[in-house]
Amino acid sequence: MAKNKPIVVMGLMGSGKTTVGRLVSAALGLPFTDSDPYLQTRYGASAAEMAASVGADVLHEREAAHVLDALGGEPKVIAAAASTVENSRVREALKDAFVVWLDAPDGVLTERMKSGDHRPGFTPAAMRARRGSYLREVADLVLDMAETTPEIACRRVIEAANQ
Repeated sequence: MAKNKPIVVMGLMGSGKTTVGRLVSAALGLPFTDSDPYLQTRYGASAAEMAASVGADVLHEREAAHVLDALGGEPKVIAAAASTVENSRVREALKDAFVVWLDAPDGVLTERMKSGDHRPGFTPAAMRARRGSYLREVADLVLDMAETTPEIACRRVIEAANQ
C-alpha cells in the first residue's frame, strides 16, 4: 500500500516532519516534498517572512495549496505544515492518503524551536488547542517523537502504511 497512495507527515513545528519525511521517502523510493522549500521556491520567501509580510491567513492558504497540489499525481511523501488541517478541502483530500501525526510534548517542541527563527512566538499549547482535534481526525498513525528516533519512526510509518 505504501507506494500506492501518498504518505503525509504532519505535526506542529519541531516535531520532525522534514526529517522523518525524508527518511520515509528514501526508504520507499518515493518523491519528497516539504512545505518550507515549496514556499521558498514558489514565493521567494520563508514561512516566517510570509507571515510577517502578507499575514498568517495568506501563508496558511499557500501551505494548503502545497498539500493539495502534492496530493495530485503519483504517490509521494509530503511534509505538510500543521496549519493545513484547518482547511476543510485539505482534510477531505487527506482521506485518500496515509496520514502520520508526529507529536511531542509542548516543552519538547518549544525547546526544539528555540534554536531557529522559523516562527517567533511559537506556542505549542495554543497550536495544539487550535489544531489537535483536526490532526486526530485525519491521522492514521500517531507517533510521539519524544519517545522515538526518526529512524524508528520511519520504520513504524512504513510498517503501518503497508498493513
